[in-house]
Amino acid sequence: SDTMQQKFLNNLEFQLTNQQQSVFLEIKNDLKQSYPMYRLLQGDVGSGKTVVAAMAALQAINSGFQVAFMSPTEILAEQHFEKLTSWFTKLGINVELLIGGMKSQLKEKSYEKIKSGEANLIVGTHALIQEKVDFKFIGFYIIDEQHRFGVKQRLALRKKSELNKDFEPHQLMMSATPIPRTLAMSYFADMDISIINEMPPGRKTIATKVFSSEKRNQILDTINQHCANGNQVYWVCPLIEESETLQLETAEQTFKDLSDYFLNHKVGLIHGRLPSNKKKEIMESFKNNEIKIIVATTVIEVGVDVPNATLMVIENAERMGLSQLHQLRGRIGRGDKKSICILLYQKKLSDIAKQRL
Repeated sequence: SDTMQQKFLNNLEFQLTNQQQSVFLEIKNDLKQSYPMYRLLQGDVGSGKTVVAAMAALQAINSGFQVAFMSPTEILAEQHFEKLTSWFTKLGINVELLIGGMKSQLKEKSYEKIKSGEANLIVGTHALIQEKVDFKFIGFYIIDEQHRFGVKQRLALRKKSELNKDFEPHQLMMSATPIPRTLAMSYFADMDISIINEMPPGRKTIATKVFSSEKRNQILDTINQHCANGNQVYWVCPLIEESETLQLETAEQTFKDLSDYFLNHKVGLIHGRLPSNKKKEIMESFKNNEIKIIVATTVIEVGVDVPNATLMVIENAERMGLSQLHQLRGRIGRGDKKSICILLYQKKLSDIAKQRL
């Protein structure tokens, strides 16, 4: 009902932009139809897709359906879970988490609540499409960072509603990677597309600079300035498929170099091999502004929200795809301060890589 939406909006600490409102109306209209919605919501990192998705979820829950919110990584799923819980608990809506890393008795509890229908909104990773998961009445799937999920996984979702053969859930895919409209239309031929291309008020555009890695030392001064101004810094060492150990060494070496250089700013290191409680601890410490400079492999690329971070250095940026660069850059510029992203490349830069950077 609209009163529920109104209550939701009144509780938000910000106002929706015009585009968020109009995209929501498109989705709301789709949800009223007798055939399933199949829509792609595109908007740069930080443009406020999650709120629009939450309002759509509310719509479906009010009509008596369960909603699944699927994220590509556990870190991101946990962040969405926290955010959505804080929005929805006030409205008496039950939000459940389901990820691989949960203790098995907690998982069992989640399964039961999903099956009984006690859970209204279920947030998780692709653990949500496993055989074990039995929804009481799933009406709507929201898939974040859509490009991380394959077509097969999306089809698995459609089959989840075998119970009621004539019913297929609505689907909303979200993506922060700009896909040219013509390409999107052929690639997602069966989808409608909504785009948010205005940022929330107060956000400044991020300046992006490209440097050869020979100029690494000049960057240390820039980092020092940012930290001296009370801001924080990401230094990203990208994952290189063929050699995880090599890449870990790079990250560890960079961590050591920066720690030795910045004696008065605390430097942290985060990578995929750390146990998840350790990752959480380090991210919390960065969030609380205890760690000033964080050296990270690409585990930070999605969903990390630290408004105080204003500088990002990406090493070997030429090895990364466009969507990864977009995702990473979107980790800064989340507050009202001017932010800079520095792309470092190795000597031999191909034309294609040059264009991409």
